[in-house]
Amino acid sequence: MDKNQGYAILKAVMLENGRGFALGENPTAPSPYVTWACYDDKNGQRQYEWGHYGNDLTAMEKDFADRVQDYQRLFKVKIVQIEAPGLYKYYSTQRPVDIGTFPKPPHNAPDEIVNYDQRIPVEGGAFVAWGHLTYTKPLTEKQVSDYELRSAPDISELRRESCGRPRPIAQQMKEVVALTEANRGDPGPKKKAPDRGDR
Repeated sequence: MDKNQGYAILKAVMLENGRGFALGENPTAPSPYVTWACYDDKNGQRQYEWGHYGNDLTAMEKDFADRVQDYQRLFKVKIVQIEAPGLYKYYSTQRPVDIGTFPKPPHNAPDEIVNYDQRIPVEGGAFVAWGHLTYTKPLTEKQVSDYELRSAPDISELRRESCGRPRPIAQQMKEVVALTEANRGDPGPKKKAPDRGDR
């Protein structure tokens, strides 16, 4: 999760005009909670401004919600993204999570990395995975594809397609075989075995 001035960002809401608000916490600061207005600059770096500081988390959560609602009312903009630790979950379906097996986009390192003891059914048995990662911000489709990850909502969609029942292992295996064959490409030319007669 992002940090700013020693405060860990607990939650951020981004609006359709590129502006947003964030709630932060620093237990060692004189005022341990803060809400900021924020935006992403041209380099994709999150910038924070106009801080409201306080000692009571409940009061600061209300301040955060009020700032978002007031801004929406004033500028007629919708929320396009909510960011919080562990909000976006991705399963590693092909291998255990290890160095080089998951994306690390700038300013969006994984909040949590969990490897299972073995490949297990996840999302109510809709799929099998070796482990999962959680991110504060969503990954791009390319990042998910490049590292052969699958997002939790995608798994839920598969489960809905099967009327809420886990797909049979045999069906999953057939799909894996078909996918492997499709990705394998054309086999090379076969060598002819020498004719050894009727041995």
